[in-house]
Amino acid sequence: MLAEFVRGFALLLIFTAITGGAYPLLVTAIAQFTMPTQANGSMIEKDGQLVGSALIGQGFTDAKYLWPRPSAAGSGYDGANSSGSNLAPSSAKLLAAVTDKAKTISEVSDGRDVPIDLVTSSASGLDPHITPLAAYLQVIRIAKARGLREEEVRSVVRENLEEPTLGVFGEDRVNVLRINLALDALPPK
Repeated sequence: MLAEFVRGFALLLIFTAITGGAYPLLVTAIAQFTMPTQANGSMIEKDGQLVGSALIGQGFTDAKYLWPRPSAAGSGYDGANSSGSNLAPSSAKLLAAVTDKAKTISEVSDGRDVPIDLVTSSASGLDPHITPLAAYLQVIRIAKARGLREEEVRSVVRENLEEPTLGVFGEDRVNVLRINLALDALPPK
């Protein structure tokens, strides 16, 4: 009986070392070697300063910026509290929030229809992307706020379109932070 206990304990130590130490170290080393940017959180820097991650949405509200999807994560875009709103489609609270957001966005978009991704949060509440339709809807507002021609802003959106992963997974999308950084890089008028 003692011999079985010793063997079992030895196996526990061996497998703990393999699955809790060697395997994670190996996977981390492979990730750092083959895709260091993604392995370190897809961080985005501007002028040597960390401004965010390509994977986590941020709450832009200034008229000169592309607005993201709303966030239900904690107090908004809080990576430590990632979650959706968990409100049912029949929820009066959800309907009121969506209606208010749609009205606000429609007012600054010449009364045009508002895409669903600008008024509803994603499942994580942290989605950094919006649809091209949602981005193009905001072109007029951004151009006015920045004193640019609409075509200049449209061009920034077009240049930053991301296609489906491997050409088939997902759909066309734009990363809000990347476009806002590209807009800031335009020469001022």
